[in-house]
Amino acid sequence: MRRYKYLIKGQVQGVGFRPFIYKLALNFALVGFVKNDINGVEIEAEGEQKDIELFEESLHSKLPPLARIDDIQKTEIKPLHENSFDIIQSSDNSKNSYKSALIPPDTAICHECLTDIKDEKNKKYHNYFATNCTNCGPRYSIIKTVPYDRKNTSMQKFKMCKSCKEEYTNQLNRRYHAQPISCNNCGPELSLFRGEQKVNIAQKDIVQKVASLIEEGNILALKGIGGFHIICDATNDEAVKKLREFKHRPTKPFAVMCRDMEQIKNFACVNDKEEKLLTSKEAPIVILKKLTCQSNLDVKISSLLAPNIDAIGCILPYTALHHLLFVHLQNPIVATSANLGDEPIIISVEDIFKKLPFVDFTLDFDREIINGVDDSLIQIVDSKTQILRLSRGFCPKAIKLPFKSEKKILAVGANAKNSIAFVMDDKIIISPYIGDLDSMEAFGFFERTIETFKRFYDFEPDVIVHDRHPDYETTKWAKKQNKKLLEVQHHLAHIYACKAEFGLSGDYLGFSFDGTGYGDEGTLWGGEIFVGDKRKYSFKQIKLLGGAKAIKEPRRVALSMLFDELSLEEVLKLELDLVKSFSKDEIKILHQSYIKNLNAPKSSSVGRLFDAIASFSNIAQSVSYEGESGLLCESYYDKNIKKCFEYGIEDGEIDIKITEYMLKSKSGKKELNSMFINTLVKIIVDISKREKLDVILSGGVFQNKTLMELTCQELKQEKIKHYFQQETAINDGGIALGQAYYALSHSEF
Repeated sequence: MRRYKYLIKGQVQGVGFRPFIYKLALNFALVGFVKNDINGVEIEAEGEQKDIELFEESLHSKLPPLARIDDIQKTEIKPLHENSFDIIQSSDNSKNSYKSALIPPDTAICHECLTDIKDEKNKKYHNYFATNCTNCGPRYSIIKTVPYDRKNTSMQKFKMCKSCKEEYTNQLNRRYHAQPISCNNCGPELSLFRGEQKVNIAQKDIVQKVASLIEEGNILALKGIGGFHIICDATNDEAVKKLREFKHRPTKPFAVMCRDMEQIKNFACVNDKEEKLLTSKEAPIVILKKLTCQSNLDVKISSLLAPNIDAIGCILPYTALHHLLFVHLQNPIVATSANLGDEPIIISVEDIFKKLPFVDFTLDFDREIINGVDDSLIQIVDSKTQILRLSRGFCPKAIKLPFKSEKKILAVGANAKNSIAFVMDDKIIISPYIGDLDSMEAFGFFERTIETFKRFYDFEPDVIVHDRHPDYETTKWAKKQNKKLLEVQHHLAHIYACKAEFGLSGDYLGFSFDGTGYGDEGTLWGGEIFVGDKRKYSFKQIKLLGGAKAIKEPRRVALSMLFDELSLEEVLKLELDLVKSFSKDEIKILHQSYIKNLNAPKSSSVGRLFDAIASFSNIAQSVSYEGESGLLCESYYDKNIKKCFEYGIEDGEIDIKITEYMLKSKSGKKELNSMFINTLVKIIVDISKREKLDVILSGGVFQNKTLMELTCQELKQEKIKHYFQQETAINDGGIALGQAYYALSHSEF
């Protein structure tokens, strides 16, 4: 007989790992025990050597759906000749070491639980809105600290009934130690509110009532796993229009939740990879291409959901409550995050009442959300996933390092699309999406998230890494912490985020394209090309007339480019729509700003070039949300147009001759937008061939699916190896990861 001790790290708590080990041990006639501790799972297994080997093989090949093993430490110890294998209680026996057990993400309801709520013979779980098991349901959103036990979650206040207790304690049951286990007799209850007034209605009738309220054209707030959605009938133009007015969101796309895949396929194209994502346990919003003509097989969605663009974000029901709602509801629904402007997703009914008074009805339940977490947002690009928002289902996310860090590092990310990252031992842990830090509420969420992860892991950083921008809230916060600091340039952090995901080291040719970021000597970068850590190429700078106003008004960017080539008098004579959109006095004032450099910072941003093209082609003279110009340009791309603008590179400056072409030819919308995307692809490929290095593509501009796919196709054709992020956010949501990896890659700090 041989006995071995195993210390297992990874995603092994709250995912059915201990009962999995228990069943394996019974299968192979092993004795010993398995238990959680603050760093992962500890196992002692004793038996014949051949059975031990089969047990170890099955450890990797038959893992539960949500489990992941990152590291196993194995030690042979003295046999104890026991008679059984047991699951024993969690321990906290490492008081002198910080916690490192990974917190599991929240996941969609599994097939077995879905079967339970639809099975009329299953009296316990039929029609229960919070059904879950060890393979699904809330995790991160309800946990206060590790280890992941019920007493450390918001389920602590709910005492299990006899039936739930039996399942919870049965080591062979799918719900063994499923911490959120509950039922109609002992679990959270639904409440329906009209305004702030609670509606007197039986529990069993609430969901059907909500469905009828949606069908009547009402706007509702619906509590989910990590926060509230605002919902309404996605086929009702009037309801969608009202929602846009209430949220001051004139054109930004709304996500659509559909009953099933067949309903999505009535208005969107779905390939196999997209369908796999939509039906995955993570259940993200997936951006799909709209069908040019909606099918007559089902209802037609409102044209106001994603106006002016050819893409739409879709999501499938991912909680029991969602599925029960669609039992009574035939139409798809808008499912947008319940928040105001730049604020984080709302997690309490009180804040719905306070901040969203336009909501007609609110469906709440009394299980507290401890940690707010938004829906993840993904698209398929070049047959690979591309993360636009890394959150529910995927986060907290751990990236395994090939070495151990001697320092504990906190990276605080960017001001927009913020997330934070923690380096401990041999991993980088990425928080869920926090959002834009432009409000007190959002910044408060940022601070709470830091404190949450500190509490999870008894974490106190040795080093804090931040952006170079002095006015970022994250930078200002870092400088108040009395810790050793490291500053990382924004666009270089984008490159290092990609290097972190793929475990890359050494020099690469890095294309870092985004909106704006702080560069050298106070300049605004956004179209930077690095060889190793050194910026070697950059796009010709444009003056942003009016500063931040130019980001909202593409016409200001285009006007500045006209001023680069023409006199004021010549500009005033032009018969261009962008010129006509200003009064003559406005143009004269902006020309003075241009000449005297008054509130006209220079930027090399590729994002601003997209703005200019949108203005020149008159598809947008102003925008209402970030990235709108890029989405509009993409909608006008014509694959049959192969032309490019002329461009030159001198002393590392890339100058695309857009204005010269505009002034010499009368170009259509499709031609201008297609030529611009083609030109960016050509620039990337030409510089890649010149530098002869493997390529990294990162930054928010590469969210443009057409640009990324064409670039990858051309690089493949030239046999140039290239990388872009597939498991982490390619936009500013990845900055913290890049900051952390930069710190790890520069030991001299």
